[in-house]
Amino acid sequence: MPRLASLLTVLTPSEAAEFFPPPLLAGIRGLAVEYRLLDPTALAPGEFERALSAADPDVLLSAWKSPELPAALPPRLRYVCNVTGSVKRVVTRAHLERGLLVTNWGASISRTVAEGAMFHVLACLRRASHWAVAMHQPGVAAWKTGFHDSRSLFGRTVGLHGFGPVARELVALLRPWSCAVAAFAPDLTPGLARAHGVSRAASLEALFAENEILVELAPLIPATTGIVTEKILRLIRPGGVFVNVGRGAVVDEAALLRIAREGKISVGLDVFALEPLPADSGFRALPHVSLTPHTAGPTIDRYPDAGAFALKNLRAYAEGRPLEAVITPEVYDRSS
Repeated sequence: MPRLASLLTVLTPSEAAEFFPPPLLAGIRGLAVEYRLLDPTALAPGEFERALSAADPDVLLSAWKSPELPAALPPRLRYVCNVTGSVKRVVTRAHLERGLLVTNWGASISRTVAEGAMFHVLACLRRASHWAVAMHQPGVAAWKTGFHDSRSLFGRTVGLHGFGPVARELVALLRPWSCAVAAFAPDLTPGLARAHGVSRAASLEALFAENEILVELAPLIPATTGIVTEKILRLIRPGGVFVNVGRGAVVDEAALLRIAREGKISVGLDVFALEPLPADSGFRALPHVSLTPHTAGPTIDRYPDAGAFALKNLRAYAEGRPLEAVITPEVYDRSS
């Protein structure tokens, strides 16, 4: 089997253990004639650039804690396999323009993020946050207060803002509930919509006005920052649900808090404009709000999905086959 001449893996001990349990790590090690594991958290300032230059690898395997590559790359480095999502902490657009090949975790974690969105949708409909607190108070006989306390997902209309891999996985998860799904995204073509059985909303305003459940999945780029304004949020009908597992800053968060306080809609949030969510955030005290701390995905048990995807790409590179989830300059520009 073809092997890489030199592979430098820049991972913290926890990243190495979580993304590459023993069988996967053995596969990574076995791919390269020269293999080196470098812990970026153990390096003094400037030491990474010296270590990178000394190793002069053909391929670099990176993750969340990997330092940004220097402008002048080592002579042999041709490919950066990023086992996590955003590559902007590791490479610049200039690196891509000069021919550096870069991939990320692609769609390998999308199903777990979609699952996280489903959790929030169901939690909002069933008022899970309220009852999780009310029924766990010692000495308080909290009980249902009427049939309006809980609602079903079956037959609901669902609107998706964004139609990347997570949205497509979410469409599949929604099928057993017989939901009519609409989506709004600049790159959602008629053919793609037909292939996934969704309708195309005429505008972002139409998406929010015409659906009972809205799921925010748009990437955070300059064009989408703050795009979900108070005017758009107020188009959600009373009793509706708004869930964000995409990026917090896509939404006017102050406006969302004002609307959430009114109690007319339910809100599920996994992402926030400021993270960690401040201790005094107004979202924390609201019974119609479901909160998780940016854990929609990948869940810790599914990190190896991204590790296996990275190994698949590394093997493909060693064998001269096409790679998946390649980050082109155009993809870089529209990525978070």
